Amino acid sequence: MKKKIKTALISVSDKKNLKPLLNILKKNKIKIISSDGTYKEIKRLKFKCLEVSKFTNSPEILEGRVKTLHPKIHAGILNKREKKSHLKDLKDNNFENIDLVIVNFYPFEDALKKTLEHKKIIENIDIGGPTMVRSAAKNYNDVTVITSSDQYEELIQELKKFKGSTSLNFREKLSRIAFTETAYYDSVISSYFNKKTNTVFPKKKIIHGNLIEQLRYGENPHQKSAIYSSSSNTNLKQIQGKQLSYNNYNDVFSALTISRSLPKGRGTVIVKHANPCGVSTKKNHLDSYKSALSCDPISAFGGIVSCNYKITKNLAAELNKLFLEVIIANGFDSNAIKILKAKKNLRLIDGTIYKLEELYKFLSFNQEIMIQSDDLNFFTKKKLKIVSKKKPTSKQLKDLIFAFNVCRYVKSNAIVLASNETTVGIGSGQPSRLDSCQIAINKMKKFNLQNDNLVAASDAFFPFVDGIEKLVQAGVNAIIQPSGSIRDKEIIKFANETNTVLLFSKTRHFRH
Repeated sequence: MKKKIKTALISVSDKKNLKPLLNILKKNKIKIISSDGTYKEIKRLKFKCLEVSKFTNSPEILEGRVKTLHPKIHAGILNKREKKSHLKDLKDNNFENIDLVIVNFYPFEDALKKTLEHKKIIENIDIGGPTMVRSAAKNYNDVTVITSSDQYEELIQELKKFKGSTSLNFREKLSRIAFTETAYYDSVISSYFNKKTNTVFPKKKIIHGNLIEQLRYGENPHQKSAIYSSSSNTNLKQIQGKQLSYNNYNDVFSALTISRSLPKGRGTVIVKHANPCGVSTKKNHLDSYKSALSCDPISAFGGIVSCNYKITKNLAAELNKLFLEVIIANGFDSNAIKILKAKKNLRLIDGTIYKLEELYKFLSFNQEIMIQSDDLNFFTKKKLKIVSKKKPTSKQLKDLIFAFNVCRYVKSNAIVLASNETTVGIGSGQPSRLDSCQIAINKMKKFNLQNDNLVAASDAFFPFVDGIEKLVQAGVNAIIQPSGSIRDKEIIKFANETNTVLLFSKTRHFRH
């Protein structure tokens, strides 16, 4: 069912690309009503326009807070054109139809970026705009609603195709988009007030996001997938390579989370299936990569490398020797890009401006969503307690903190063996902590990484002595674990009997 457009109401904060739109409205002899800044812009572009206050015969008041909130506006939008009682109401009140509503809202998100002043932020909450949009969207059977300048071209083509009219399918599609737009806008405002009032878990939780891209598929080819962001983008710049998949993104975010927990400008992380298989914070970047790779070069095949620094020529040549899905860095020099671009499918990601924020993680099951704060706290020796008679050397303490930090990003049950701020064995994802110990030890022995300076970290306490005993027998001389077991005293006793350094943390770090 096509509907002729005779009158349009335009009120936009984003005033770009108006001229082509105004040309098509003029060509179809469509009357234009507008307010305030939009009215001035339309007049500046030399098009005819009737100011809202003259249309309603009611002045804008309260410093512009009230201008389109008027019965003549909303009756003109909301009336059902085929209903006699509605037609009578319009005639009795000398109101007229408004067939096209073009509105975009005060830039509330931009205001949040520009100021922390609550009063200014409040004034950027649009009331009239969303109200008009909701009215038009509800009455899509008779009214066309446009909520973004990105839709102008599609509207222009529709008006050309149907000679000043729009189709029902077109109006219904725009209605769906319009309700999404108002819901998104309100969700941002809701999130702002929750944050301002330190309300972490409100009675009703609204989640908003912008579509970044629809992915080819999810974890498996039969699953549908897309990535959204609460920002306008992910702050990840893809320089080259194939489109990132769902699994790629999962690994990328895992790798970046670990990278950002390491010292600034240092640290190489290799990730496979969201688990680290090698991490090193050696100061020399080439040594750092080689050391991380040596932890498990077999698992690294087809993995993701995240460098917490800029990649240069020599490192690029070394990276090119291994099949990798993605390389992330804080920039690439021109020579490095030339070398890495030889593999056209290799995805290169510049994560220079990517930052981790103290936000909340979401996990969904069916119709349920679980929310928790992320585990991003930095570790320092102040948060640890030495419980053994033997005290750690400064070198051991650095290695223990390094290993414990990496351990919290390994799927539980997790054990990390380290030496010289480099992982030498990682055991992950086992129902038994003892099995995780054995896997870490086997990895270390397989790649000949056993040495005299071994430390171990566990993401949770050892419930029995057997786990710590297995580590000590493998050559570990310093261990860090959270406290909390009813057998903590037995663990401490064993450490003292074997002259092993033992540190307790007050915090546990499961990652399921």
